[in-house]
Amino acid sequence: MRNAIAITAMLIAAGFAGCASFARAQDEAPAAAPPPAMTYSDETPAYRFYPGDEIEVAIFSAPELTRTVTVGPDGRVALPLLGAVRAADLTAEELHDSLVALYAAHLRMPELTVTPRTYGSRQVFVGGEVARPGIYEMPANIDAFQAVALAGGFLPSARRGDVLVLSRASGQSSVAEVDLSTRAMRQGFPDAQPLQRYDVVYVPRSRISQVNLFMQQYVREALPVQFSFYYDLAGDRRN
Repeated sequence: MRNAIAITAMLIAAGFAGCASFARAQDEAPAAAPPPAMTYSDETPAYRFYPGDEIEVAIFSAPELTRTVTVGPDGRVALPLLGAVRAADLTAEELHDSLVALYAAHLRMPELTVTPRTYGSRQVFVGGEVARPGIYEMPANIDAFQAVALAGGFLPSARRGDVLVLSRASGQSSVAEVDLSTRAMRQGFPDAQPLQRYDVVYVPRSRISQVNLFMQQYVREALPVQFSFYYDLAGDRRN
């Protein structure tokens, strides 16, 4: 009887020791690397104006024409002598060059500057197999995984390894496939880059063989008005 009690005590002690060793191993295991932070360099795309941005157009050769204007929902600003001029999807340099050319018809030597003053809301659209598809304000620089978290997380039917991100940060529409699977999580989501305003994060249900066709037929048609307008700007350089 004493031997049985002794053996039982030894087994219990060994069990506790094993648990303690496992706990120490868990504590000492390296944590997954955080998602990459936003970095800036000379290669970072120049900022492009969006509806809601406030811009100062200072005309030195005719100071009475200087205005601070807001980009409207249609992507245009109203300026004296010119009327409505498209500003959305243009960089400050591109808008400057456009205005110089337009004012040349009214002023002998138009000299002006284009200066952003305030910026409109920063929104992203999250759709597909997420709990709450919709438009979300970006509280800071976030990546696709954090955007999905804002939308309530993945549904069980989500294909997390093939998430699509539609963007026009460079001025042209581009689609990237991002791996947000559990395996990628352990690696710190190496594919997940910081999102830009009006980016679209779409979580599919199954593997997509023709990404661009899928985006054209299903995703763009499902975008809310302000997002569909933004992506319809592609290739359109009319005022």
